[in-house]
Amino acid sequence: MEIGAQFYTIRHFCETPEDFAESIKKVADIGYPTVQISGTCEFEPEWLRDQLKAAGLRCVLTHTPKKELAGDLAEVARNHDVFGCGYVGLGHYKFAGEGAHTTEEFLKTYLPVAKELKAHGKYFMYHNHAGEFARENGRVILDVLAEEVPADLMGFTLDTFWVQTGGGDPAAWLLKLAGRVPVIHLKDYAWDGERKMAVLGEGNINFDRVFEAAEQAGTEYMMVEQDDCGGEDPFACLKRSYDYLKAAGF
Repeated sequence: MEIGAQFYTIRHFCETPEDFAESIKKVADIGYPTVQISGTCEFEPEWLRDQLKAAGLRCVLTHTPKKELAGDLAEVARNHDVFGCGYVGLGHYKFAGEGAHTTEEFLKTYLPVAKELKAHGKYFMYHNHAGEFARENGRVILDVLAEEVPADLMGFTLDTFWVQTGGGDPAAWLLKLAGRVPVIHLKDYAWDGERKMAVLGEGNINFDRVFEAAEQAGTEYMMVEQDDCGGEDPFACLKRSYDYLKAAGF
């Protein structure tokens, strides 16, 4: 398994092409070999290809805006081909709270997307939050998605923090979704009177079990993501998480 950095962590440092390019260099300097692109400014695929190549990085997954997934998927696939990325991801779908959608609505919208992306040589990836651990008609929503969408059409970018927030066991869910979790998000869960996202190893998730389960489940890439760094420099947080993973043998 290879490790990588999820650029959503540093999204506020990627709001212009100039800052985005500088952030790519900083992530490469930390030592990460792979990245996920998400939450950045708009870019041309050739520009991203050249920036990543210059830094010695590979993009293995994106979170693609919903408007693009509702548009020309052949173009989406071609753009991903330019910078050598095989996984096209959806970062969020609201399954809980006010205005929540149903699994039927998800399937109506995104099953055709998954089918067309496959036809163009790409694999559709869905990223969970906590809402997928709510129940719909007595069934856990993540179970419904896994059962209703064939594994060859959609994988899951399982997020350790959000699994735990939803009351699940990250390692157990990795094993449950074995064969369709090629990319996962590593994010630690800490508690100081309220939940917070933490640098890997500075929270409470048992990552030794996560790593073992990910290996068994066929995970290829583990992306470090920390949406909220609690006021700390997100690059410093990425560096501490990188050091934790290197000490763990990655």
